[in-house]
Amino acid sequence: MREGQFIKRNLGRWQQYQENTEDPDEVAKRFTYLVDDLSYAKTFYPHGNTIKYINGIAAGIYLSIYKNKKESTRRLITFWTTELPLVIRRNHRLLLFTFLFFLVFVGLGVFSAYIDQTFIRAVLGDGYVDMTERNIAAGNPFGVYKDADSMSMFFQIAFNNIKVAFLCYTMGITAGLVTMYLLFTNGLMVGVFEYMFFHHHLGFKSVLVIFVHGTLELSAIVIAGCAGLSLGYALLFPGTYTRIQSLRTAAKDSIKIIISLVPIFIVAAFFESFVTRHTEMPVWMSLLILLSSAAFIIWYFVMYPIIVSEKVNLNAPEQ
Repeated sequence: MREGQFIKRNLGRWQQYQENTEDPDEVAKRFTYLVDDLSYAKTFYPHGNTIKYINGIAAGIYLSIYKNKKESTRRLITFWTTELPLVIRRNHRLLLFTFLFFLVFVGLGVFSAYIDQTFIRAVLGDGYVDMTERNIAAGNPFGVYKDADSMSMFFQIAFNNIKVAFLCYTMGITAGLVTMYLLFTNGLMVGVFEYMFFHHHLGFKSVLVIFVHGTLELSAIVIAGCAGLSLGYALLFPGTYTRIQSLRTAAKDSIKIIISLVPIFIVAAFFESFVTRHTEMPVWMSLLILLSSAAFIIWYFVMYPIIVSEKVNLNAPEQ
């Protein structure tokens, strides 16, 4: 059949297909017929304009089918149960490096403060150290957590922590240098801060009070640092990809990690604003919150990604 005959025979039907219809069965039938017509035209008239015409009608019907389609709620579930854990699993080595890097500078902060007491003031500032020492002398060493209104404190802390995490992440674009500097400064501050309380024989108490919120907060900063370093790694070592392609892939994965940290920072801010201020709470309650937080981080960011990865690899078809 010549192309002209093919067009003459089907033109009326194609024009009818361009009219709107609310019948889903009719829409599906039209799309199926158009796909068949398109296949025929591609086979017998590969250089003709008929292909463009039919393809345009088919594309319009396709968009009408999917333009109002809502993403399945299952997509949200699989993001947390499969997609995100697999991303984390691919970055496990980098996460371990980030954690050890942070831990080294926590230790450096402790050691530096032990060697030179003035280092505490150099890192934390005279105002904060003087306030803390006054609180310790007054028998209220953690009074800083009780001074502000809980609700305003919650919003301020949540916003600040999310901002720091996002900064750690985006600064990965500097080949990871600024991200590493932020991890260095935060690690140093934690080490100096804890030494100050241990020096006043309040070390165990400080762990019970501060790490009620600090377990989630510091873990999330380390994980945000890992996301930032993944950008730096992709930029420095693109492998077989161009740097832009490598960076785009890393950014797509690492932003998922940052998204996962938002609820963690919100919970940490809630603990710091509403729970940490109760410094006289029973030891068992502090330990319960602290250990539950640590167990969650270890489970979701270390163990569960390994389980999901092994399950996916087990179910993958052999090549």
